Amino acid sequence: MQIILNVLRRKPLEQVTAAAQEAGVGIIARVPLASGLLTGRFEETSTFAADDHRQYNRHGEAFDVGETFAGVPYEVGVRAAREFAAVGGDGAAGTPAQRALRWIVDQPGVTTTIPGASSPDQARANAAAASLAPTTPGAEAAYADIYDRYAREHVHHRW
Repeated sequence: MQIILNVLRRKPLEQVTAAAQEAGVGIIARVPLASGLLTGRFEETSTFAADDHRQYNRHGEAFDVGETFAGVPYEVGVRAAREFAAVGGDGAAGTPAQRALRWIVDQPGVTTTIPGASSPDQARANAAAASLAPTTPGAEAAYADIYDRYAREHVHHRW
């Protein structure tokens, strides 16, 4: 059985994933690249078109704030993404986006993810993330540290 868990609002993620595993329910992770932040392509000065939700919904003006940059303030997210991209140094396999997708599907209970793509090449690159080796314990610890320092205060209370 598959179920889509959009924004986890009532329980910490660790409780939800454990409960899903125990119940035999798969989790489909949405917006796994935080509106593109985890691609590592954006800078503090990057701009978006007026009709792009990353421009007009940064604070949840039009729909849930968690849909844009995963609810993290843009500038904070750019700094976190820069650190995320650096994990593993130059020898890390895959692009930052691919490593992010691999890390997400490595989480207990996560069955799949729904990344966005604006071109066939991006879709192919996203699919190639499945062929990367599992996230190493060192990278997992580094990602958890980045989350704790940059995102936790902005999003954890929404679960």
